[in-house]
Amino acid sequence: NEALGVVMAARKSKRGMDVFHEAMGTADFPLLMGDVLDRQLLGTYTETPSTWSVYCRRGTVPDFRSVKRFAVDGAEGVLPSVGEKGVYLPQVLSETRYTYSVSKYGRIIRWDWEAWVNDDLDALGSSSPARLGKAARRSEDKFATQLHVDANGPHASLYTTANKNKIVTANGAASANPVLGIAGLQDALTVLGLQVDADGEPISVDGVILEVGPALAQTAKNIINSSQIIIGADSASQRILTTNWMRNNMTLVVNPYIPIVASSANGNTTWFVHASPSEGRPAMEMGFLRGYEAPQLFQKISNQQRIGGSSTPMDGSFEDDTMAYKVRHVFGGTTLDGKATVGSNGSGS
Repeated sequence: NEALGVVMAARKSKRGMDVFHEAMGTADFPLLMGDVLDRQLLGTYTETPSTWSVYCRRGTVPDFRSVKRFAVDGAEGVLPSVGEKGVYLPQVLSETRYTYSVSKYGRIIRWDWEAWVNDDLDALGSSSPARLGKAARRSEDKFATQLHVDANGPHASLYTTANKNKIVTANGAASANPVLGIAGLQDALTVLGLQVDADGEPISVDGVILEVGPALAQTAKNIINSSQIIIGADSASQRILTTNWMRNNMTLVVNPYIPIVASSANGNTTWFVHASPSEGRPAMEMGFLRGYEAPQLFQKISNQQRIGGSSTPMDGSFEDDTMAYKVRHVFGGTTLDGKATVGSNGSGS
């Protein structure tokens, strides 16, 4: 009856229900806090390295309101001839505006005092900040991936005919989506190299980033790390053995979130080539709130004090002895210049 009374009292208030549902106790960890004498805590999964900063520009914003990024084009083309006493013709500049805002993300891990006392393997308190920090880093990578990847591969709003950033074959077949290989990479670099600015002038691209998912990691490494490559492997009469020139100006990024975001189709075959975000106009930008660029970790301070003594955070709250950690992270982002990236879903069609 006493236990039933506690439950009924919790149900009478929103806060009571939150605590009742969210605070983890000994019953939530029957394996961890069982009575077996020989127990060991296994380590967490090894975290994959962050990838977004390699292909995205990093920016900061002052607050939660929308920020604007502007691009100005024009008057950079080849100069027209001006004859004797001729008139110099003016050219109007054009501008493009990109906007985005940052949002707040976070999570709380809460458990009760009894669970902390029984945690002789130290599986709760010491690991909670690391878990929340890992969640924040993973959130960044997935968000950046969603800027240029959709459920079917390269994002349909970024990789368009208008942007001329779909990888096509050498014979110009539309939306050929070549598989990752020497020929496909040549086509990708050709498409990227043929991009022109608003005046029809060529855009210089020095360093490029090859981005693939885990399924294409070995293929990409074999291509980039080879000392020599064969050009024209599909035609015996045109095969050329040459030094692997791709090794010098191409950086490989293996993004594990590509197949997670492209969950409907082409998750294991999609790949991209991006111009380096440190040069010229990047394809994407990730923005962070100024002064709060890194994830913030918090520990709940106990609001109770022992009579005749001090208090620690592990004393928990006065009402129910619960304790908690929290992470708060603020970020956002947007796509910028579609001319700085090309993509293929790898379907070969």
